[in-house]
Parts: sequence; structure tokens; C-alpha cells
Amino acid sequence: MSNTLLKQLRDFTIVVADTGDIKAIHNFTPQDATTNPSLITAAAGMPEYQGIVDDTLKQARAELGTEATPKDVATRATDRLAVAFGLQILEIIPGRVSTEVDARLSYDTEGTLATARYLISEYESHGVSRDRILIKIASTWEGIRAAEILEKEGIHCNLTLLFGFHQAVACAEAGVTLISPFVGRILDWYKKKTGRENYAPHEDPGVQSVTQIYNYYKKFGYPTEVMGASFRNIGEITELAGCDLLTISPSLLEELDTKTGDLPRKLDPELAKSSDIEKISMDGSTFAKMHKEDPMASEKLEEGIKGFSKALESLEDLLAERLTILES
Repeated sequence: MSNTLLKQLRDFTIVVADTGDIKAIHNFTPQDATTNPSLITAAAGMPEYQGIVDDTLKQARAELGTEATPKDVATRATDRLAVAFGLQILEIIPGRVSTEVDARLSYDTEGTLATARYLISEYESHGVSRDRILIKIASTWEGIRAAEILEKEGIHCNLTLLFGFHQAVACAEAGVTLISPFVGRILDWYKKKTGRENYAPHEDPGVQSVTQIYNYYKKFGYPTEVMGASFRNIGEITELAGCDLLTISPSLLEELDTKTGDLPRKLDPELAKSSDIEKISMDGSTFAKMHKEDPMASEKLEEGIKGFSKALESLEDLLAERLTILES
């Protein structure tokens, strides 16, 4: 077998599939998998997954009764559907699957806690250990506080929509299991802001952000794992070779699996430990101040929450329409 970039990457980084498409996960056999409302919505619209959708809707209808509207049933079914896809994925992969809390709860600590506990209870009712689940929560101050509580309950969290260094520091201090800094979306912001179309991989602002976070975590011994996410090209991926995990779309996984050449390790914990970095402390006021002073992180976090919320609403509409067909 040729020494592809994907094969070499796996020598020092855990490769995660960023998809809800079960067939794609079969093809690339990743260690872990991540999903989000957009990916679940796309998968739910595929004919091959209609059976999963229909079964989920029937269960939600049975739970709520005949008086509930299709919209109410669809809303109840969204979390169940995320778990249903998660269960299918866990039959394929050896590691963990990330399942996302409703993005509309991003500034609601108590709502996030309730939903996270419900998702875990659903997995556990199917015999899945909570060690195989990562609950995805937006990296707001409220979301990070919820994650801190959940981690103490043995519910592991993946803090997503992470764009700023302050978010990463707050997550580490909260004892979060894993963070997902969004490389490509950071690049998108800088390209739009500067008008510059091309960045070499080592100049890519998203790559630089993840590198800074990785080095900070390793320097000060934080166990929180760094999983680069949201890639626009394989140059971003190869420049982060050595990161704890990288979650990669099927199209970029395929590209990595067809290209050969030497892939040197770029991120290394031993090098990070010798780096000259100053440790900072994070509290609510410091977080708010740093967030306000970082327009990229502020704008992209809000944009991401709105995007995931809209995707969830689209999923609810799709499920309501399907339920109407099933019951007609």
C-alpha cells in the first residue's frame, strides 16, 4: 500500500470523520466521528436513511400522543434522531461520537445541562457507555460553565464553535475533555476582512490559532484534547499534523488518501513545553473583555450559533413534513 498523506497523518494524529453519512464513515474507518445539525439534516434527507428517520418519528409520536402537533413531534424527534445516527456510527467506529446540544441553548446553562443529560440517558438506555459519547456545546461562557458541571458528572464534552484563545483557555480551566477550534471559518473571516485570497498553510490564521492553543495546553499540562475542525483545504490539515485530533470531511479525507509524499510532524508536545508562553487566568469578566476585543471570535461565534440554529429549524421542518406523509 502506498504511503498516502492520510496514512502518515494517522501515525501521530487521531483522524475523525466530520459527517453524519454512515456510508462515508464505513469507507474511511476513522477512530471517532463528529456530527452537527447541518450534517444530521443532510443525512436525514438521504433516501438510504429514511428508515432511521421514520422510526424516530414514530417513537416521538408514541411518546407525545395523538394530540401533539407534527411540529411538536418533530421538535421532540430531533434529539432522538441525533442519538439514532450516533448509535449507527458507534457500530462502525472504535472510539467516540460527538452529539450536539441544541444551539438555541448556547446562552442557557440550565437548558444545556438538561439536554446533555437527556442525550446521555438515551445512549445509556441503548447500552452505550458515556465514555463513548462527547456532548457538543458551543463555547460561550454559559456553555463552558455547563460543560464544567457535566465533566464532574462523568459526561464528557466537546466544546465547539471555538475561535478565540480566551475560549480555549476557559475550556481548559473548566476541565473540558476536548475542544474543536474552527480552522476554516477563521480563515474565511480574515479573507473577507483583508481581501486577501490566498494564505500559505503556515500563514493561515486558523492554523496559527490552533498551533497557539496546542502549544499553550502542552506547555502547562492541560489534559484537554485539541481537535482542529472546519478545514478548507488539505494544506491546513498537513500543517497541523501532530495535533491531538483532526475532524475532516469525507471529501478532504479522500483527497488525503489519494496523495503521497512526506508528511512531517508539525505540532509536538515536547517542543511546546520548551516554548516561551505566558500563562493567563480566566474568569467571567476577563472572558467578556477578551471576547469583545476579538471581533473575529465574536462575529464567528454568533454566526455559528445562528447557522446551527437555522439548520436545526430546517431539520424540524423536514421531520414535520415527513410525519405528515407517514400519518396521511
